[in-house]
Amino acid sequence: MNVSVRSLTDPLGILRIVALVLTCMSFGLVASVGVTALPESSYWACDKVPVSWEDFTTAFAMLAALMCLAASAIYPAFFTCSTCPRQIGATVTSWFCFLTYGAEVVLTRLRPRGQISGFLSTVSGLLKILETFVACIIFTSLDPAKFSGSPGLQWCVAVYCMCFIWSLLIILLTIGRLLSYFPVSFEMVVTVSNVLAAMMYMTAMVIWPLYGFQGNLNDSALWNKLLVVTFMSIFNFIVYTVDSVFSIRMVFWPQASS
Repeated sequence: MNVSVRSLTDPLGILRIVALVLTCMSFGLVASVGVTALPESSYWACDKVPVSWEDFTTAFAMLAALMCLAASAIYPAFFTCSTCPRQIGATVTSWFCFLTYGAEVVLTRLRPRGQISGFLSTVSGLLKILETFVACIIFTSLDPAKFSGSPGLQWCVAVYCMCFIWSLLIILLTIGRLLSYFPVSFEMVVTVSNVLAAMMYMTAMVIWPLYGFQGNLNDSALWNKLLVVTFMSIFNFIVYTVDSVFSIRMVFWPQASS
């Protein structure tokens, strides 16, 4: 994909930039004023969007920080050299971007206890985002040709998929303010799912290297992928274990978990 600066200076590019700026200005001005008249009007829908903005912004900041961290580590390892000024510049700015998003997450956690209202702003919520991100790294490193004929490796892939889907579902339900529709206690559901996920990942971190590194592994790229999946499985097992501890504290000692 070729990106040209001229696309920003031609008439179409200028119109798009102007439209973006004006839209942001209009939205910002209306949001700062709020409902001043006819609050019952059906045309006023901004405050009716079923989204927890605090959870949404926290999840976005955490995910952006993790993505920038991964990009800042991977890009210079494969695409940067000592005589590549633009690549080095991109790496430096990417690290600063990671620090910026990381600072936002830290500031969210440093709020007074009474001001942290969203689940994703808690330690358990932030760990949920980390679990889904690590699972995405695992998915990008999986080789179907390697696990398609091995029941043991297929179980590991099933573990990665089921835990990822459930963690992602919790995040989406939290952002969509749908937790109240749970027929049982949400905290109890999260606790049980975290314990089960930790146990499932414990089996995966043993089975994957046991069966994955069997056979002819002369391909260095395949070896690296298997190694990434192994270490990420161990890492996610640790994360789910820590998440289980915080979830148990949330259920039995709620005052100490916030």
